[in-house]
Parts: sequence; C-alpha cells; structure tokens
Amino acid sequence: MNITWKISSLDRNTADGFVTVAHWTCSGTDGDFSDSVYSTCSFEGELSIPYESLTEATVLGWVWGKVDKEATEAAVAAKVEALKNRSEEHTSELQS
Repeated sequence: MNITWKISSLDRNTADGFVTVAHWTCSGTDGDFSDSVYSTCSFEGELSIPYESLTEATVLGWVWGKVDKEATEAAVAAKVEALKNRSEEHTSELQS
C-alpha cells in the first residue's frame, strides 16, 4: 500500500502573507485500487512563516499537528482494502 499526502492549495491573508487554511489529501494506492480523503486545516493567527517561504513538508507538518496522521492513513488503507475485497468477491461471483 502506497500512502501519499499532498497539499492541494493554501488560503492566505494577502495583507500579511500568512496562511490561514491548508487544503490537503491523503491518498492510498494498492495496484489498481485507490481511494483518498480530502479535508482542510485552519491556522488563524497560529503561523509565523510567510507564504513565500513555505515548503510542502512544512505545511504537512502543520497539518499533522492537527490531524491524526496514523488514523487517517489507516482509514484510507481500510477503504482501499474494502475496494479490493469487493472486486475479488465480484470476480468470484462471475467465475461461479
């Protein structure tokens, strides 16, 4: 199972250049099967790094400070496994 985290976009306050919201996805892939979770994290007044100085790794660190990373990855993995099992059951039914 390959789990990937991405920051899809950032909302920021143009007056001071600081990020207020991070939009993120956690995706899981196993062969032909994949699923993902999308959500956001708000950071009103909590951050002190200007937008221009950010890296995806830095923002993911902030997200993981607010989101249960392990539980999110486990949920995505469970969804992918459910898709695989449903496909295997369907294939078995077709072969019967």
